[in-house]
Amino acid sequence: MPTPEQPVYPAHWEADVVLRDGGTARIRPITPDDAGRLVRFYERVSDEAKYYRFFAPHPRLSDKDVHRFTHHDYDDRVGLAATVGDDFLATVRYDRVDEHGRPAARPGPGGGGAPRADRAEVAFLVEDAHQGRGLASALLEHIAAVARERGIRRFEAEVLPANRKMIKVFTDAGYSQRRSFADGTVHLTLDLEPTAASLAVMRAREQRAEARSVQRLLAPRSVAVVGAGRGPGGAGREVLGRLRAGGFTGPLYAVNHALPEGTTELAGVPAHRSLRGIPGPVDLAVLAVPAEQVDRVLTDCGEHGVQGLVVLSAGHTEEAQRALVRRARSYGMRLIGPGAFGVLNTAEDIRLNASPAPYLPPPGRVGIFTQSAAIAIAVLDELEGSGAGLSTFISAGNRADVSGNDALQFWDEDPATDVVLMYLESLGNPRKFTRLARRTAAAGKPVVVVRGGRHSGGALPSGHLVPATHTPEDTAAALIRQAGVIEAGTVTELVDTGVLLAGQPLPTGGRVAVLGNAEALGLIAHDACRAQDLTPLTGAALPPGAGPAEYRQALGAALADPDTDAVVVTAVPTGAPGLTADALAAALRTAIDAAPERKIPVVAAHLAIDGLATALSARGIPGYPSAERAVRALAHAVRHARWRADAADPGTLPAFDDIDEAAAHRIITAAGPAEAAGRHPLAPDRAHRLLAAYGITVLPALPAPDPDAAARAARRLGYPVALKTTAPGLRHRADLDGIRLGLATEGELRRAHAELAAELGWLGAPRPVVQAMAPRGVDTVVRAVADASVGAVLSFGLAGPASELLGDIAHRLLPVTDRDAAALVRSIRAAPMLFGWRGARPVDTAALEQLLLRLGRLLEDHAEIAAVHLEPVVVAPRGLSVLAASVTLAPPPPSPDLGPRRLPAY
Repeated sequence: MPTPEQPVYPAHWEADVVLRDGGTARIRPITPDDAGRLVRFYERVSDEAKYYRFFAPHPRLSDKDVHRFTHHDYDDRVGLAATVGDDFLATVRYDRVDEHGRPAARPGPGGGGAPRADRAEVAFLVEDAHQGRGLASALLEHIAAVARERGIRRFEAEVLPANRKMIKVFTDAGYSQRRSFADGTVHLTLDLEPTAASLAVMRAREQRAEARSVQRLLAPRSVAVVGAGRGPGGAGREVLGRLRAGGFTGPLYAVNHALPEGTTELAGVPAHRSLRGIPGPVDLAVLAVPAEQVDRVLTDCGEHGVQGLVVLSAGHTEEAQRALVRRARSYGMRLIGPGAFGVLNTAEDIRLNASPAPYLPPPGRVGIFTQSAAIAIAVLDELEGSGAGLSTFISAGNRADVSGNDALQFWDEDPATDVVLMYLESLGNPRKFTRLARRTAAAGKPVVVVRGGRHSGGALPSGHLVPATHTPEDTAAALIRQAGVIEAGTVTELVDTGVLLAGQPLPTGGRVAVLGNAEALGLIAHDACRAQDLTPLTGAALPPGAGPAEYRQALGAALADPDTDAVVVTAVPTGAPGLTADALAAALRTAIDAAPERKIPVVAAHLAIDGLATALSARGIPGYPSAERAVRALAHAVRHARWRADAADPGTLPAFDDIDEAAAHRIITAAGPAEAAGRHPLAPDRAHRLLAAYGITVLPALPAPDPDAAARAARRLGYPVALKTTAPGLRHRADLDGIRLGLATEGELRRAHAELAAELGWLGAPRPVVQAMAPRGVDTVVRAVADASVGAVLSFGLAGPASELLGDIAHRLLPVTDRDAAALVRSIRAAPMLFGWRGARPVDTAALEQLLLRLGRLLEDHAEIAAVHLEPVVVAPRGLSVLAASVTLAPPPPSPDLGPRRLPAY
């Protein structure tokens, strides 16, 4: 049982983090059991670092020091350590103090007395050998989060002026801060409320660290293959051969514990019975041993100082995988796999093929991430068929540690990569994925994704540890598009699109010139353009006997036409003199190079011209074996160009001067705690008042359980009125005729009440209400839901079952700008109903957009709101009316992407 000397250990403060150099460390609370570790750590620290910590010579820790620094109450006194294995690398500690800098008094029994102090003194100590790795910055993020949890709002620190590194840790953190100098020390005060700057700093550090951790796996200076067999066959021997054949530029070693004593070479590579026998450092170890041997080999790797692992071995249970990741991180290593296909890097100074792939592709500008080995093989095969090249490749298998998000962090800053292709079986951390993908795409590197199992209800292949994506598919797809991700339906489409984006400029519009020597193929290309919402232009109709010169002239004319945004060149063999693959490809390249400064994409669709795909690829022109594939890839590029233009001007977040955030907070607080299930609906009157605090008015409705009550309600509201059912199973069911409109007299109201009871009573109590008539318009539905995976999502569509059945609902992730709200309204297929379809009057979409912005702001300001449902919202030619609303409250979901950086916990 915990006592004042042994308080409850806060296990949720533990975290694995990636450091600036790509290694990992574990951050955890310090306990009394750490006394020996602390003493050994302190002995390794230099006298200078000790002086900076204590402002005086302090060569060793006294018993009193050790007790003080290892005994904490995890409230007023907290200490955290960054560890690798059994060693401390750095420590941080805070002590709660009052306004005079004295230890803060704890509240008396029953919590009486003065308010608790909300400030603390903080101090760090980093072992010299590990300074510069970002340990202090990581510890500051975590100790600040702990402090906020414990009600501390401000850190204070005294630092010697010569300790410039520590001063920089504080000043670069992005928190609001103040500095002063007195009595020979720098006094720093940090306000711990997160700011846009502190969040940006944290994410920039996370990006650099995670990118570096992947770089260590993709650009090793030395590689050991563990499990390379003595004879041909087996994954280890195969990978060893691929590394040699690919021309890996660094030291390469074979390791097999079953080698006969005295064996020094295997397949022309230095061989050893264990990693301990290798004389030099090993950056990357490729493990191709049975699953039950991986743990033993991992220990050897950790003790030898290996920086990263690629685990080809499969067959691990989920718990075995968790243990594997924990063990790897305890040595500061990151891990690809298990069940990985491997990694490739085509850079001339590396030439890494640590996989069973039969060849190392030529260098190119495409980075690829996959999970399963089968998809890895398929993607590499498609890439080979396209003639395009590769920058780097990761097949992560079960994705137990290194994920697609880590790969995105690397490719975001990799100068050798222009396009990212990914096959994902789940998004893992969708909020982080969309954030990273948006940043990468906005910076000019398109991200193209195929998602496996989109319609499997979140099921994953057996053995995968990455969390399943439980966000509804239509919502997930919409949010991926909002992030600028190009979603392909097949592996072929994935590679087709990537090849185009890697070698061609983005189109500035959707007008496509089609030219070629076969009218039928041109017609197919025209139809394909229309199917993709592109506008085909009538290009040059070349005669069947056209040769390279005619193609060059026709393409040059199309490129010079200011009405052309892209060109599709079609070609079939006709026996025309000189129409060879090389001659045609050279003619197209000449025309492109001679074009004016306005560069537009050119793609080719060809049938049965031997060698044309290779000839085109060699000249930087994407070639496809069908017009449909060429146009589909081009359409992705057109839509991505539009997204990028919109991303450059995202709009503004509106500033409303008529909202009452405090009143909304009081309504939510007064609603009381959630029910045991964690969610509870807000009473209708409270829901309406909550919405009104943000300028959203719900048209009043009064209960009408019997005809007399209905008449009284109508007199109160004024005729004409509407009578409608509010029974959960009957609402919004136009097919059941549960509403009567325009009731102008009491007689009409009473007859309508009787009809409603007679016609719908068999379905249950209709629970009718009387409501004032709203101006006629278009019925719509607006929803907002706090999704635990992606954050708050705003949704819009027309009211009625047709929109639900056809999936015609649009979604946007919060926060929404004015441009987001306008796009949301216009992105449903039924949007013409709002803009004067078939002669009807256009409705007030400006008022609708304002409603969306206000609702979005409500959820942004109050994390306790789990859902809001407004249906119907009748949008009239002037203004709108919200006829029904419901609000659901719940404890705020965790936001892992907003806290201190950490790797997924196992």
